[in-house]
Amino acid sequence: MNKSIFYMLLISFISLSSLTQKQTLKPLGTWMNDDKEAKFEIFECGKNLCGKITWIKNPTRDGKPKLDTNNPDASLRNQPILGMVFMKDFVYHENNKWDNGTIYDPQSGKTYSCYMRVLDKDKMEVKGYIGISLIGRSQIWTRAQ
Repeated sequence: MNKSIFYMLLISFISLSSLTQKQTLKPLGTWMNDDKEAKFEIFECGKNLCGKITWIKNPTRDGKPKLDTNNPDASLRNQPILGMVFMKDFVYHENNKWDNGTIYDPQSGKTYSCYMRVLDKDKMEVKGYIGISLIGRSQIWTRAQ
């Protein structure tokens, strides 16, 4: 085979394969949970992704900010829920999925294994689980405006 034909085919193949690669959708930005009770900001923390609570429907109790009263660590029970980093250590896996993270539920004081999978630019599945991801609870979050 002629070298020039070989290089043209190689360049064509590389160009086509780069066009057909699936675009990675990142979950960075602000999201609202499916019951519209809270908004969360997903942000880069080092090489990983984390999430913090940026808005809650009812941010106060008895005129004071809601606190993390159910936290198993007594030293954190006076921490406000609003502004709390509650998702940590998400690493990109594949197919728009970030895995190996944890999600903390301030209502129960429990921390679960978690993954996030971006379904499209405005929808994301978030699943918290114990042990294996087949058993757990999923929510569909929508990108907040």
